[in-house]
Amino acid sequence: MWVTDRHRFMVAAALVVLHTAHARTPPVVTDADIERAKRSQPSVSEQDMQRARERNRMPTDAELRRVPVPSSPRIDALPKPATQAPLDLEALSRGFDAHAGQPALGAQPGPALLVFISFAMPEATLSRLVDQAGRAQASLVLRGLVDGSLVHTVTRVQQLIGSRKVAVQIDPQAFDRYAITQTPSFVLVRDGAPAQPCAGGLCAPGDAFVRAAGDVSLDYALAHFQRAAPAFAKDAGSFIKRLKG
Repeated sequence: MWVTDRHRFMVAAALVVLHTAHARTPPVVTDADIERAKRSQPSVSEQDMQRARERNRMPTDAELRRVPVPSSPRIDALPKPATQAPLDLEALSRGFDAHAGQPALGAQPGPALLVFISFAMPEATLSRLVDQAGRAQASLVLRGLVDGSLVHTVTRVQQLIGSRKVAVQIDPQAFDRYAITQTPSFVLVRDGAPAQPCAGGLCAPGDAFVRAAGDVSLDYALAHFQRAAPAFAKDAGSFIKRLKG
C-alpha cells in the first residue's frame, strides 16, 4: 500500500487534535480531595480569638490619662536678635494710614522728609542712608514685603538698621502718591501741606512737596532742595542742621 504525503499530513493533524483535547480536559476534584483540603486548614477556636483580643486590647481611660501631654513652646524663650534698638513691628506691618493720610501730611507737626529705598540697592548706599536718616529724623519708606513675608522683611530691616534709631515703614501707595519710579528718592513735604483725594488713596498737591532721585547722600539732596526750591529752603535747612548736629 502506497502512503502519500497527504495521508501523512492527515495522520499528524489527527494526533495534534487528540493531544489538544486531552490537554484541555479539566482535572477531577473528588470528595477525598476536599476533605484533605479542609484538614490542612488551621482551625480558629473561641479561645484563640480571646487571646488575640487580650494581646491587642485598647488602652483604658486611666491609662490614657497617665500619658504625658507635650507642652506648648514658650514664645518668650525663643532667641532674640542681638540688637539694642527694638523694631516697631506694628508700625512696620501697618505702614502709613491710607485713610487719614501719611504721617508727613499732618500726623506729626513740622515738615517731613521721606527717603524711598529698596533692598535691591547696594548695601553701602543703604547703610549710608540709614545712618543719615536716623540723624536727620527722616523716615525710610519701602514699597512692599521681602519675598511677600513680614517675617523676612522684619529680619532684613533689623539686619540693615542694627542698633541705629530710624523710622522704617511700608507704604506702596506713597510710591504712587509722589510718583516714585526709582530708588533712592527723596521727598520733602512742607509743614501743614493738605492732602487731596486721588485714584491711589490720598495725593499731595504739587506745591506741597519737592522730590529728587539718584544715588546721592541725604545732605546732597537737601542742599539741592535749598537751591532749586526756595519755598522749601527753610525746611531743608532744618533737616541739614539735624544731620550735621
